[in-house]
Amino acid sequence: MQTSVTFKNLNSSDTLKSYVQDKLDRFDRLLDNPAEANVVLSVEKFRHMAEINIVGDRLTINGKEETVDMYSAIDMVLDKMEKQIKKNKEKIRERRSNARPLNQSMLEQDISGTDDESESHIRIKHIEYKPMDVEEAALQLDLLDDNFLVFTNARSDQVNVLYRRKDGHYGLIQPSS
Repeated sequence: MQTSVTFKNLNSSDTLKSYVQDKLDRFDRLLDNPAEANVVLSVEKFRHMAEINIVGDRLTINGKEETVDMYSAIDMVLDKMEKQIKKNKEKIRERRSNARPLNQSMLEQDISGTDDESESHIRIKHIEYKPMDVEEAALQLDLLDDNFLVFTNARSDQVNVLYRRKDGHYGLIQPSS
């Protein structure tokens, strides 16, 4: 982790610098990507303040503590920041595990005959489709990120599929009558 230590109203000390860098190195195991830490150590009368800003791994964490001892202020702010990092990581894990499709009625299932990896898997989506005209379906498809839209044709009351072709135009699949 890249660390920059700034001292305000305090003589710069190599022992404090190395103490902060050693303590910040434990955050490398919590962060997936390289991060950058800015540390400001300051003294005002009897208050010793430690302020740390960590930027990296798609998150920014700020922490500030003040006590009568500089080392305890550093320890307290680092403990606080460790809790923030763990909380943020847990939140990201929850979001990934609870990822749901936009439409709650779309349920996905994987079907496989055996556990053999060479066999293909079939994904089944259950969707609700409503009656609409082809023009309205084209407008709906423009709003979606999908390449196709299943709908009931309002004129024929049959299931149709409107799909986006590679050339940018649309194609329509409808049952023959």
